[in-house]
Amino acid sequence: MILVLNAGSSSLRCALFRDGENTAVWRVHVAGIGGSPHLMVTGDLDLEGEVPPAGDLRAVAAWLLARLRGLPDLHLRVVGHRIVHGGVRHVGPARIDRPLMVELETLVPLAPGHQPQGLACIAAVEEAWPGLLQVACFDTAFHRTQDRLAQIEAIPHALTEDGLLRFGFHGLSYAHIAGVLPRLIGERAKGRIVVAHLGHGASLCALSEGRSVATTMGLTTLGGLMMGTRSGTVDPGLVLHLIQARGVAASEVADILNRRSGLLGVSGISDDVRVLEASEAPEAREALDLFAYRIARETGSLAVALGGLDALVFTGGIGENAGAIRTSVCTRLAFLGINLDTERNANGCSRIDRNGSTVPVLIIPADEEHEIAHEAGCLVGA
Repeated sequence: MILVLNAGSSSLRCALFRDGENTAVWRVHVAGIGGSPHLMVTGDLDLEGEVPPAGDLRAVAAWLLARLRGLPDLHLRVVGHRIVHGGVRHVGPARIDRPLMVELETLVPLAPGHQPQGLACIAAVEEAWPGLLQVACFDTAFHRTQDRLAQIEAIPHALTEDGLLRFGFHGLSYAHIAGVLPRLIGERAKGRIVVAHLGHGASLCALSEGRSVATTMGLTTLGGLMMGTRSGTVDPGLVLHLIQARGVAASEVADILNRRSGLLGVSGISDDVRVLEASEAPEAREALDLFAYRIARETGSLAVALGGLDALVFTGGIGENAGAIRTSVCTRLAFLGINLDTERNANGCSRIDRNGSTVPVLIIPADEEHEIAHEAGCLVGA
């Protein structure tokens, strides 16, 4: 069996897969870690009435693993982890050992809101099952197929050679989408596809032949699209202005851009699309409009990188559930041949374009855990 741990900034997803099977035996989702954690369980696992500890992610992981260790039929071959940043070197999954852990620690400054959580889960598994094989699956690895021009910034050459590149993220989600698309749209899946992974963190990826050509996130998970609390890409001069002209400390600028911007910052109300859609405040509408505008604008940019558009895919919590956001995005992209079906979109169908639309528009549920299980299983021959 393959156990998967997918650590987010304030959440932990866990899933169990039998060798060679695509459907999880059960899934656990702990949200609200660091605040008021709550537990959601699907499948054949009895944790009814359990309350996760109100601690950090490592404490929650240790709590969950202690309960899983008591399951009578749990015989693990490997544990697969989502690790957000794999740096330049890793283009696929890797067995976890001490040298790799040291390497991944050096990447914490490039993903401070995510990398420590993934590493904490690795440590928790080692404590629960000493010596059990663990595999790191990297969000950045999927984007290493990009051409050099898509990966470099217009900065001094020496800095580029020192590893300051556009890495891109959400790669496990995009790899899953690339894997299931052929079953849904056939040969067209090899064409020019833009995938919108829209959740609390959000990005877009351009696919050709199922491989990453370009993406909106760059060196860190802060760049690209506007997100729940993250600003996305801003003028670097704005950062310099805050520090040099207004005397704002670099640490506070980081807090502004990572935790006080995005939907929350623009609206001043919430980072939750559902809350904003229910609000009558003009600031809420402006935040939603800006979110959709930025998604559409960046989709146009990726269409240029691809030389056209053959399909558009929505995934992630917002992408799968916010029909009004999809409408707002697709309306702006009508010039590319997108023709949304209002009823299909409202019902959340898997295909939401009108019959005869030039560009298919799909909703595909995100499943990073499935991709992690697949990559870890392939690495160890499970």
